[in-house]
Amino acid sequence: QVQLVESGGGLVQPGGSVRLSCAASGSIVSINDMGWYRQTPGKQRELVASITSGGGYSSRGTNYADSVKGRFTISRDNAKNTVYLQMNSLKPEDTAVYYCNMHVRPTMMTYLELWGQGTLVTVSS
Repeated sequence: QVQLVESGGGLVQPGGSVRLSCAASGSIVSINDMGWYRQTPGKQRELVASITSGGGYSSRGTNYADSVKGRFTISRDNAKNTVYLQMNSLKPEDTAVYYCNMHVRPTMMTYLELWGQGTLVTVSS
């Protein structure tokens, strides 16, 4: 069984930084797209950033929500089945529960879309 485990988050002051990590464990053949989403009470979950698999670092595609461009950076370590989200220049409006998302192949014939358990990031002084 494949599962995603998130770490990082917590309370951070405006203008500060935090790094989120999400590691996949279990039987995995490959992982395609990885991403981070966030959700606040009463709102739909929204995409923050995503990254394709690519054949090498230079060929991986990344996509960011307009609200985080220039402040957040998504990256991945395929050897560790891990995706990261470096969050800089944080604003109070970045406060949310952050969820990682991965498109995983446990076997060559199966495909799963998995979510992490969510980690709360609170930006406040």
